[in-house]
Amino acid sequence: MIWQQIANGIATGAVYALTTLGLTMVYGVLRVLHVAHAGVYALGAYVGLWAFRATGSFWLSLVAAMAACALAGLLIERFLYAPLLHLPRIIPLIASIGLFIAMEEAFRIVAGPYALAYDAEVRFGSLALGPLRLTGPQTLILTVTLVLLGLLWLLLSRSKVGLAMRATAMDAEITSSFGVNTRAIIALNFLIGSAMAGAAGALIGVYDNQVWPTMGSVPAYKCLAIVVLGGLGNIPGSVLASFLIGLAETLLIGIVAIPFPRDALAFVAMILVLMFRPYGLLGKG
Repeated sequence: MIWQQIANGIATGAVYALTTLGLTMVYGVLRVLHVAHAGVYALGAYVGLWAFRATGSFWLSLVAAMAACALAGLLIERFLYAPLLHLPRIIPLIASIGLFIAMEEAFRIVAGPYALAYDAEVRFGSLALGPLRLTGPQTLILTVTLVLLGLLWLLLSRSKVGLAMRATAMDAEITSSFGVNTRAIIALNFLIGSAMAGAAGALIGVYDNQVWPTMGSVPAYKCLAIVVLGGLGNIPGSVLASFLIGLAETLLIGIVAIPFPRDALAFVAMILVLMFRPYGLLGKG
């Protein structure tokens, strides 16, 4: 029972990590809380479902979800955030919340108010590590997450583009003075983060076997808590916080059975971290 809950927590944490990365990357370069990112996550689930129905291939639907969300991220950066960045940061935040609500209503109008079955059968072997056993869907989620995280790490630490991204996150004005196209770097941040959110949406759609219009509501606030836990703008911290929250939710609810709402645990952890470690688990990015 305990080992199964740990496996569930790892799979849940992997989805949280993919979803939270976009928020972390956007905050790192713009210092804006990108609430509409949760709408991009739901968009990935719907695009993945429609692509699967059209092609019958989960892998093609995953690529389609990532591509559609990457495009959505670029459009959001270009037409929502770029015109507002000279204003106080509360203005882009309010605009982002408004866009998220509009996206939820658009999903309800286009796809209907009810959950749709995402019944993709993915042939992926289970994984056994001693007493820890991951089912096929859990292994799929963990594998895709690790591959995407590995590619992101290589980009950030082993390429000139990654160096420019890290420099822009530290100080965009100084980086621009050295001839770096910071606007392109910011757009790339949105593209990568949104693509990962699309992957998370498609994966959770298959894992839960359903897609629904308000599926981004809980991630909209839970991922904000995880970003704070990891240290605002700190990518490794956000990944660590994601897995810790996933494990805490499954173990404390499934094993200890504490009388507490599962989705509130992230905020309890955030409050405790802010009290005793204000800069997050690994400090600010």
